[in-house]
Parts: sequence; C-alpha cells; structure tokens
Amino acid sequence: MASSHSSSPVPQSNSSDAFFKKEMDATKRFRPVQSLPDVCPKEPTGDPNNLCDSPSLVADQHRWTIYHSKVNLPAALNDPRLAKRESDFFTKTWGVDFVDTEVTPSFYLPQITKEHFALYQQEIAPREKVHERCKNICTPKDTFDRTLLHTHDKSRTDLEQVPKIFMKPDFALEDSLTFNAVLPWSHFSTAGGKGNRDAASSRLLQEKLSHYLDIVEVNIAHQISLRSEAFFHAMTSQHELQDYLRKTSQAVKLLREKIAQIDKVMCEGSLRVLRLSLTRNNCIKAYNKLKLMATVHQTQPTVQLLLSTSEFVGALDLIATTQEVLQQELQGIHSFRHLGSQLCELEKLIDKMMIAEFSTYARSDLNRPLEDDCQILEEERLVSLVFGLLKQRKLNFYEIYGDEMIITAKNIIKQCVVNTVSHIEEIDTEVVVKLADQMRMMNFPQWFDLLKNIFSKFTIFLKRIKATLNTIRSVVFLVLDKNQKTRDLEDTLQKNSAKDSTVDTEVAYLTHEGMFISDAFSEGDLPPVAADTTSQRNTSPNSEPCSSDSVSEPECTTDSSSSKEQTSSSITPGGVEMMISDDMKLTDLELVRLANNIQELLYNASDICHDRSVKFLMARAKDGFLEKLNSNEFVTLSRLMEGFILDTEQICGRKSMSLRGALQSQANRFVNRFHEERKTKLSLLLDNERWKQAEVPAEFQDLVDSVSDGRISLPEKKPAATEERKPAEFLIVEGQKYATVGTVLLLIRIILEYCQCVDNIPSITTDMLTRLSDLLKYFNSRSCQLVLGAGALQVVGLKTITTKNLALSSRCLQLIVHYIPIIRAHFEARLQPKQYSMLRHFDHITKDYHDHIAEISAKLVAIMDSLFDKLLSKYEVKAPVPSACFRNICKQMAKMHEAIYELLPEEQTQMLFLRINASYKLHLKRQLAHLNVVNDGGPLNGLVTSDVAFYTGNLQALKGLNNLDLNMAEIWEQKR
Repeated sequence: MASSHSSSPVPQSNSSDAFFKKEMDATKRFRPVQSLPDVCPKEPTGDPNNLCDSPSLVADQHRWTIYHSKVNLPAALNDPRLAKRESDFFTKTWGVDFVDTEVTPSFYLPQITKEHFALYQQEIAPREKVHERCKNICTPKDTFDRTLLHTHDKSRTDLEQVPKIFMKPDFALEDSLTFNAVLPWSHFSTAGGKGNRDAASSRLLQEKLSHYLDIVEVNIAHQISLRSEAFFHAMTSQHELQDYLRKTSQAVKLLREKIAQIDKVMCEGSLRVLRLSLTRNNCIKAYNKLKLMATVHQTQPTVQLLLSTSEFVGALDLIATTQEVLQQELQGIHSFRHLGSQLCELEKLIDKMMIAEFSTYARSDLNRPLEDDCQILEEERLVSLVFGLLKQRKLNFYEIYGDEMIITAKNIIKQCVVNTVSHIEEIDTEVVVKLADQMRMMNFPQWFDLLKNIFSKFTIFLKRIKATLNTIRSVVFLVLDKNQKTRDLEDTLQKNSAKDSTVDTEVAYLTHEGMFISDAFSEGDLPPVAADTTSQRNTSPNSEPCSSDSVSEPECTTDSSSSKEQTSSSITPGGVEMMISDDMKLTDLELVRLANNIQELLYNASDICHDRSVKFLMARAKDGFLEKLNSNEFVTLSRLMEGFILDTEQICGRKSMSLRGALQSQANRFVNRFHEERKTKLSLLLDNERWKQAEVPAEFQDLVDSVSDGRISLPEKKPAATEERKPAEFLIVEGQKYATVGTVLLLIRIILEYCQCVDNIPSITTDMLTRLSDLLKYFNSRSCQLVLGAGALQVVGLKTITTKNLALSSRCLQLIVHYIPIIRAHFEARLQPKQYSMLRHFDHITKDYHDHIAEISAKLVAIMDSLFDKLLSKYEVKAPVPSACFRNICKQMAKMHEAIYELLPEEQTQMLFLRINASYKLHLKRQLAHLNVVNDGGPLNGLVTSDVAFYTGNLQALKGLNNLDLNMAEIWEQKR
C-alpha cells in the first residue's frame, strides 16, 4: 500500500501544533522520498545537489561517471621525474617555472576586502536565525541525507549483482535473443560425456537466478518500508477531514433556515403578482383569439372580392395566411373544421383561372397588329400573373406562350400571302384556291417583296416576344434576389440570437435584487423577445379594426408567432412596382432553371421564325424557281436572307441554323448551275476557237484596268462611251502587251464573275474556289489537247498547228498565270484560317500552267530542231558561198521570228532563239565531224566559216536579236 502513494514523508516534531503550523510549507522544506535508482531510474533520488547525478543501472549503465574513477589523487600528485615535491600539481604539465613566476596583478580587477561582504552579512543574518530555529523542529537534514545516501549506496551495490539485461525496459522472454541470453542452451546439452557437468551448470544457473530474485525482493521490501510513514500520515488526515465535514454540515443547515425565512418574507408576494399577470395575459390572448376567428371568418368573401378584380396574388396570399393561422393558432377549432379544405379547393380554382388568364394574355399579346410599336401589353397584368404562377409553383407556364408563338408565326405568313395576292390582278383567287399555288404564280420581284414583308413582320414579332420574355425573366430574378436577401437576413438573426438570450439573465438578476418584473418592464418598453411573443398578426383590409378600453394598442393587433410573412417592394424594368412576399417556396435552382427555360424560349422563337421561312422558301422552290434565278437576283435574295439572319441573331443572341442551312443549300445549287453554265460556255468557246489573235474590245480593257489595283470588281457598263472607243490589237496589263484569243478574254471575265460572286455570297467561298480551280484546270487541259495535241485540226478544221498558234497559246497561258496570285489573294482574304489549306489548288494550277508553257517552248525548239536535222544532214562544204543549205536555214529562222516576235515578249524571244541556236550548233558540229572538217585554216574551214558568218549576220539582223551572243566557236571540235 505504501508503494502506491507518493505523498511527502511526515516530519518528526515534538508537538502537533508545530506540524499544522508548517503544513503549508511542507513541499518546500522536505523533498519526497523516491524509489531507489535501480527500481525507478528516471526519478531523482536524495538531495538534488548530491544524489540526482548518481548513476542509474538501467539508464546510465553505458555512461561514464565519477564513480568509475579508480585513480589515487596522491599518486597523481607525485611525479618521480621532478627533483623535489612541488606545492601545486599544475607543474606536472606546465613545468617547473610555473610556481616561481610572479603574475602581475590586473588593474581591471578590484581588491576585495571584508567590507564588500558587510551588506550581504546584514541581509543573511535574519535568515540564518530562522534556519537555526527550523533545525530544532525538523530532523537534521544532513543526518537524513546521510542515512538515505548510505541506504541508497547499499541497495545500489546489491543491485549491481543483477545483470543489466533484467533492468531493460523492453525485457521480454518472448524475444529469442533475450531468452538465449538469460537461459543459454549450452547448459541443457545432453551430448555424450558431458551430462554430469551440464546438470551442475543448470543447477548453478537456477541458484543464480534465485539469488537475483532475492536481491530484488529485498530491495522492494525496503522501498515499502520507506513508505510506511505516509500511511500513518493519511490516517491522521482522515480524522481531521471528518471534523471539517461535521462543521460544514452545520453551516449548511443554518444557511437553509435563513433562505426559508427570506423566501417567506420577500418572494411569496412577487410570485403572486406574477401569477396574476399571467392570468391577465391569458385573458388578453383569449380575446385576441376570438378577434382572429372573426377575421378568418371573413376570408372567403374577401377572396371572392379580390378574384373579381383579378388580384390573384393578393387572394393567394390571403389564403396562405389563413391556412397558416388555421394550422397553428386556430388548430382544433370545431367551427373551422371544413374551412381548410374549402380554401384548398378555392386555391385550385385560382390556379385554373391564372392559367386561363395567362393563355388569354399570350394570345392577345402575340396577335396584335404587327407595327413598329414593341411596347409590352398591360405590363402590370403580366407581372401579377407571373407572380401568382410562381407562388403556385406553376413553372411550365412558359410552354403556353411557346405554343401560341408557333400558331402566330403560321398566321403571319398566311396573312402576308393573302394581303400580297389581293393586290396582284394577274392572280385569280377564284380559279387558284390554294395559297401555295397563288404564291407560285408570282414573278421574282413580287415574290421578293412578299418575302421582304414577311421578314420585317417576323423581326417585329421577335422584338415583342423578347420584350415580354425579358419582363417575365425580370420577375423571376426579383424573386431570386429576394430569396438571397432572406437568407442573408436569417444568417444575421442567427448571429444575433446569442444577444437575445441575455434577456433571461436580466430577469433573473432583477428578481434576485428584490424588484418586481412589472416594475422593470412596462408594456410600452418590452425586450425584443417579449415583443416578438406578444406581437400580433395584421388582419385583412376588410376586417374591422381592434378596439378595447382595457387593452393597449400593441395587445389589440393579432399576429402568429410562427407566421412571419414580410413583403418587400421591387420594381420591374418597365417601372411596375410589386410587393414580393416571403412565402414563395422556390429554390434558387428552380428559379435559375426557369430563367434559362425562358431564355431558351426566346431562342425557340427565332428557330420558329426561321423554320417557317424555310418552309415558305421551299414551297416556292418546288418548281425550280430559285434555281432559275440569275446571278443578280440570287445575290439580292441572299443578301435579304443574310440580313434577316443577322437581325434575328442580334435580337435573340443565338444563331439559328435552319434558314442559314436552306440558304446554303440553295447557294450550293446556284453554284453548281453557275459553274456548269460557265464551264459549258468555255467548252463551246474552246471548241470553236481557231487560235488566232483577236482584237481587244474597250470593255475588256476596262475590265483588266479595274483589277490592276489589286481589287477585283466588275466595272459598270457604259454603252455610250463603249461605242466611241475602237478595239485594240493587244491587251495592256500593267504595261505589258498580251496578244490573246477571244476565248481567253471571255475566260478572264468569267473568272472575275466567280470572284464577284464570292463577294456577294460569302457562304459559298469554298465551293466557288473549288469550282474556279476546276475551270482553270479544264482550260489548261483542253487548250493543251487542242494546240499541242493538234485537236483543233479535227474540232475546228485547221490545216496545221503553226508556230504562231503555239506562241499565241503560250501567251494566253501567261496571261492567266499573271492573274492567279491576284485571285489567290482575293480568296485568301475571305477564307477562315482553318480553310487556308484549300489555297494549295492555286499552287498546283500555277505549276501546271508553267509546265504547259515550257512544253510549248520545247515544241517550238523541236520544230526547228527537226528542220536543222533535215537540212544539215545534206550539207556539203563546197562553193558557192553561202550554200543553199544555209540560205534555207536563215529563211526558216526569219519566218519563225516573224511568227512569234509580235506575240511573245522580247526576253522570251531571245531565250527561245538561244535554245534554237544551241540546237543548230549541235547539228552543225555533228555534220562537220562527219565530213572531217576541222578548224585548221584550210580551204574547207574557210568555206564553213563563210557560211557561219552568213548565218550569224542574218540571225543578228532580225529585230530584237542584234545583241544575241551566238558563240559559234562551239561548232568546232576542241583539240586535246
């Protein structure tokens, strides 16, 4: 038992008075007796200055302490190496001269005398006297410490015999290493010849363990004996505690008697006043309850009166308030047992009335005359209906408006067709009964005006729908904003609820001070909680005002503590002020979803208008009417439709794809017809082309001049000015003259028509690019077949394809190549970045045209090459000079120059003749080698030189070739 307590030891004194006198300072004067170091190694033992640093067998077994020192101090001071014994052992290390050397006094250190300790002796003298008195009362500290130290040293010496493994905190025989260390298996081996010795070792181990156990038990018993005094001290304290409890019981009994007297004198009267006040309040509540019943009784007539003036929101608020009063304050009233069900039926009737009223409003709003006026029809009525529908959670009312939009859109087209047909005398409505047939009898201007009228009506129609739906959405957002404010207010009230709870504390305080609550709180100055509990509901406008002589005004009004309906004023975008009640139990998610559905309804209105327009368009396109439109008419129609699409997108804020898709479909058909017409026209022109140079009319020159600044546009026709101007022989393009055929002139105009069509109808840019690429490829391939392939001999009936035909074809191709970069830039400016890959068609076309031009040049060289081969193969070096062969060659070269000089530029002519001259030198060199004519200055060499000089002179005499470097020295074989 003593080992479980760690109380302070009882000091030994001569009297009990001294014990109680020093009890409060016992913890300061005496230190607790702790366990021995080997039992509780982590606790300090003995004097803190002397024993706390002693080693522990468990915690400090591996740490070196002063107790491990085995050196004898006199032996350390005796140094046999010295001649004499020194007075200080420092000389052992620092040398013989250490003692004999004088140390100069430091002037920084003062001289200390006894006077410096005088003040300290005066202060410590009283404490020393107190200490002497305490030594007489308490056991001498030195004796106690010496006894305790001696006991501790003895216990420690005994415990040192126990191996340290038993003192480890984690000692466990389950561990194989620990088990093998405590019980070595070698002691239990039964090998042959060692049995007797092993048995003796086992007995020795058992005795050793028993000895360790005895040592531990002795130390434990010693520790228990040290705690015996604490037990007797606890018993003594128990008797004193009983005396304290007896005195406390008597004091409590006396206190209760005084409290009973105070209750009889001071509290009974106050409680009687409180009971009377409670009775008075109950009477007031009963009176107010009767007045509330009278008010509820007037609910049905008041609701009927509100419904007669279409005040649906007010009627619903009154029904909701009455139902709440019936369920809370008037619950169980027998006379009102059927009123709740009657109000529910009345509420269902109001729901049907509001839906019918909203349908009537939507019909009258959408079927108004479509004029430029986009004002909302009876905005106050609309706002009231929407509030009522939201209050009743009729969130699908917008579907009614959507159905009316579809019907109205159909009627708009029908009415526009009827009005237009009635003004056209050519259409007999008695013979042609169907509106679709009557519409198909219109020509394009009449039908275009009709479509324009329909689009204008639809635009006004969408603006009205947008204004109405914006008003509805604003009401929804007002309710949503009110919900947010209500939540914020509730959060604020919850934060202030802690402050309201202080009222009960104030009431208790006033009662404790002997005051009456009726004196502290008057009826006109109630605390917030009391005011809430006694506040009363405002009755309907038709109920009689409360009046009582004995009841004050705050008590006269009736209000349910659970019904806290509040209203806030909100103003719609149209300036209509509405009172929003707090009982609209709609979540934010429902309100946001409803607002999105209303916005989606506006998008649907745009889709409806587009769908009806598409059906009107398709009805007119059944007989191929739209496909027969010319370019100007289709461009006009496309611009009108694009304008309507942009207007609807601006109004509704979203793209509708049905009308755009129909326009794209018609545009594709238009592109196909446009391309086929022009491709057929080009094919007919090429089949009839005789590949002769054509005169250039002035209008084509104007057409080319309009493109010279990089802007492609067809110039306006000027009949008067065109007649006065004469056709030109060449087409001037950026200062260069181009000789062309009539087909190429028309092809340029066709190309510009493609570009102009892209400007007018941007949606067909990609299709036009593909078609134009196909047209250019067709011209290249077909012209190659007709000229290089000699197809014109059979198609047109040409006798032969001359060099002039070839040069003219090459020049025409060069003219088209000149315009391809301009066309590419025109289309690139109108394509989306992701469509730029389509421009590679122009790169391919340019390459094909350049290849074609190169083939024509090669063909011209081949013609002369065959001529040189034919003539020079018969060449003989003999008189006369010049020979007939060279005269014939010069004649053919002159004809070639005459055929192409006016058609090709001078640079191209020179390059062509350089290639022809190279061919001529090659054939001449081959013939001279065959004739064994060498450049040796002989007679044959002179004849050849004269012929070559004749050839060179004739060739350089041609126009534009006078500076041509012929390098005729290459005809001779080089000497090796």
